[in-house]
Amino acid sequence: MNITDVRVRKIEKEGKMKAVASVTLDNEFVIHDIKVIEGDKGLFIAMPSRRSADGEYRDIAHPINTETRKHLQEIVLDAYENADSGSDAMGETY
Repeated sequence: MNITDVRVRKIEKEGKMKAVASVTLDNEFVIHDIKVIEGDKGLFIAMPSRRSADGEYRDIAHPINTETRKHLQEIVLDAYENADSGSDAMGETY
């Protein structure tokens, strides 16, 4: 699996959510609504999720292992750091 494109849309409102990203895999599959969140220990990503009947949020797409999650997070946060504040989206090929 190769991450072939990352698009980041920064959020200018106050709050913990700093951006929303879309990631394309192998130029064939895209995952939208990956959130860039500022937590107590710095920035991290949250995968797209949906609220279940019991009120819990559950990821609807997510990496299966820690290595893949770490790799995805590094790439998304790098794209976030390099995105222009005034820009809606930024595409990068990896």
